Amino acid sequence: MSASEHLDNFIDFLGSKNFSRHTIINYRRDITSFLEYMSRMQSGALEASHRHLQNFVRQQHLKGLGPASLRRKLSAVRSFYKYLADRDEVKSNPAAGIKLPKLKKALPKVLDVDQMSGLLDKTDTPDDLLIRDFAMFELMYSSGLRVSEVAGLNLDMLRMEEGTVKVLGKGAKQRIVPVGTLALKALKSWLRKRHLMLKADEPALFIGISGKRLGVRSIQKRLEKLARLKHLDRHVSPHMLRHSFASHMLESSGDLRAVQEMLGHSDISTTQIYTHLDFQFLAKVYDKAHPRALKK
Repeated sequence: MSASEHLDNFIDFLGSKNFSRHTIINYRRDITSFLEYMSRMQSGALEASHRHLQNFVRQQHLKGLGPASLRRKLSAVRSFYKYLADRDEVKSNPAAGIKLPKLKKALPKVLDVDQMSGLLDKTDTPDDLLIRDFAMFELMYSSGLRVSEVAGLNLDMLRMEEGTVKVLGKGAKQRIVPVGTLALKALKSWLRKRHLMLKADEPALFIGISGKRLGVRSIQKRLEKLARLKHLDRHVSPHMLRHSFASHMLESSGDLRAVQEMLGHSDISTTQIYTHLDFQFLAKVYDKAHPRALKK
């Protein structure tokens, strides 16, 4: 059986496993590029070795492919040869043991303290929706909540007297986090208005004009609208408020474990990305200030 026939059978196999059309197209293209490489090496597809694949990856890298593209190609070739090995068409998988290139983690985007103040410092407004919005976003920034967590809050999860909120996070894990003074003040303003929108027995803390729980997309749109209203010169998303909370808390306290607890991260390595943000800031200060760092 030819290499192309093996590939056709593999693609049919992926289709039977309900892989998406997009994934199947990518697999076919990536595997074909390796088979063409093997042909240029005057070697058959079933003779592919560990060294063949290493040289292929090296060649693709020299062509300018980044880590994400190389990972995708390696993953496709590995799956193809595992399929062949399971059917005794090859003795071993040439991709076995080859480590995928590490992807650089994109640093989270944050607003600085002045930008946060510009967004959340409210003027007196008769608009009940804006009063609600300020309460939502003050709470999100004050307590580092995910937008899904804010959408999922019920009235009885807020403890105004204690200054805390009970949050249902990822994996249905509960945590209790403190709520800052300004957020509590904004929430009090909203709770005085909430009953005006309430049209049924709705437990949600944040509701829309329909009287029903506000969804994630609605919260995103309201934040975008507020950012435009406040003339912020950048796109703002709810997760930026959570990132900003983490960055500012870590910058002020230096307590990584406490920030981890408040964010609800199960692994501290997830929280450590915010230390890189602090380092970036320090590096910029150093470059501007240190006599030996100043560019001539």
